[in-house]
Amino acid sequence: MTLRDRLQTALKDAMRAREAERLSTLRLINAAIKDREIALRGEGGEAVVTDSEITAILSKMVKQRQESARVYEEGGRLELAEKELNEIKVIEEFLPRQLDGAEVDAAIAAAIAEAGASSIRDMGKVMAVLKGKHTGQMDFGAVGPRVKEQLS
Repeated sequence: MTLRDRLQTALKDAMRAREAERLSTLRLINAAIKDREIALRGEGGEAVVTDSEITAILSKMVKQRQESARVYEEGGRLELAEKELNEIKVIEEFLPRQLDGAEVDAAIAAAIAEAGASSIRDMGKVMAVLKGKHTGQMDFGAVGPRVKEQLS
């Protein structure tokens, strides 16, 4: 079952169960996917969004909501922060499992070997390999310094 099919099934289940908050989040996900399809059509490309692109969209949505929740908490708007955190939980159901620290280090070592990286200049190649294989499974902002450390 593709990721898109899983999203459609979850949307129908949320409608049947009358889960308003979950339904709202699932509709936001579908809207983001449709926006991406429209953008692809505008670029003259094929208007089919792949599972990897959907995963990237979902990862971006999680990051946006984490930032919003942080801002709401700093501003004392705890009810809005809670709403954002609930949306994150729904979105994360469709993302692959996050790798732990040891798994991230192993993935970095494998990517360095695959890219044939020997210095910090090869960091872009290593990051490209990681993004190709582990999109949605790790935070690439946090992985960058770890790659630098291993290449040094």
